[in-house]
Amino acid sequence: MPSNMTFSEVTPQHIPASLLLEADPSASSIASYILDSWCVVASFGDKVVAACVVKPIGDKRAELFNIAVSPEFQGKGCGTQLLRYMIQFVRAKDMKRLELGTGTFGYQLTFYQRMGFRVFDVVTGHFLDNYDEPIWENGVQHKDMLRLYLDL
Repeated sequence: MPSNMTFSEVTPQHIPASLLLEADPSASSIASYILDSWCVVASFGDKVVAACVVKPIGDKRAELFNIAVSPEFQGKGCGTQLLRYMIQFVRAKDMKRLELGTGTFGYQLTFYQRMGFRVFDVVTGHFLDNYDEPIWENGVQHKDMLRLYLDL
């Protein structure tokens, strides 16, 4: 895990699009949530290695729309460090709840659950209805989305 990783808030155009596409394969989906969002990047030296996009959604709630780590830095704790930083960042903005949507299986779900997120809803057919191309993981197609929350 890079110990000298730094975090900084940036404007959306300062996040490499290829990085956001690691977590969300739809450029139009990214465009729908990135404006008016809080964007934080994690850098190792002068290289951006991870990014997170969170948007306030009302009632002291915010939604994590995207958290992505460059493939060469995955599995090294960068995403965990970034999410911990972002949770504190959102708390400092006086948010009381952080929500997100993810697939019903896979490493992402485990990642969020390890960080304390809990399921509050299932959106049946979300990935079928909102993405032009099927999303596959370990030979299984994502179809439904779990909605998760973390009380801050």
